[in-house]
Amino acid sequence: MSMNTMSRPSARRVAVVTGASSGIGAASAEKLAALGARVVVLARRADRLADLVARIERDGGSALAIAADVTDAAALADAAARVAAEFGGADLLLNNAGVMLPAPIEELAADQWKQQIDLNITGLMNTIGAFTPQLIAAAAERGVADLINTSSIAAQNIFPNFAVYSGTKAYVTHLSRHLRTELGSRNVRVSALEPGIVGTELQSHVTDPGAREWLAGAKESMEWLTPEDIAETVGFIATMPPRVNFQQITIMPTGQAA
Repeated sequence: MSMNTMSRPSARRVAVVTGASSGIGAASAEKLAALGARVVVLARRADRLADLVARIERDGGSALAIAADVTDAAALADAAARVAAEFGGADLLLNNAGVMLPAPIEELAADQWKQQIDLNITGLMNTIGAFTPQLIAAAAERGVADLINTSSIAAQNIFPNFAVYSGTKAYVTHLSRHLRTELGSRNVRVSALEPGIVGTELQSHVTDPGAREWLAGAKESMEWLTPEDIAETVGFIATMPPRVNFQQITIMPTGQAA
């Protein structure tokens, strides 16, 4: 083994990152590429993905962009087929695509309920369905693969007006625990990441005035996490020995009480 390979612990790994056009997804893709993985970045915004691939390649990494919407199961199947054809399949999947649209339930914002459920749950399942066979095959061949799902502290704690979002994230965390029981014995590690407040585009999508006011106050009162903080955690998970599986990691801003 060369010194270069030893210094890049994820060399030869193929990582698929959804929601990669900004925030946690983009930062994690850059981190995994820096560790030596070939990274497939997947999101709807092709221009953002092109910029990300250019940054990764400028820094000596390897990346492929696939513009696709995770709520489109056929598009995800096509993406998985392309990853299989070009790289032999993925051995790491970061399920990171998601949206947060808090509002009081009495507003009956049904379109926003559907948007969160479609992306945070159905999109997650489409991606798992498309890539889990590749993870299982890679783990059988190489001894380890990773399925990492981005959940939220909202999966555990109570945030008024965030009921639908929190419900989708509780699904992500509980699903992840169950998938461990199915996949762990086959050397596929399943992890749920539960960040507190991270400064990303997620907050810019919020339309409810009360939620926007709450977020603005939170930003004044504490230093939020950065996408790079979560990316470091993703890199940490990916470079652990195969016997080590972080089932659930909660990552909080130091100043966020709950």
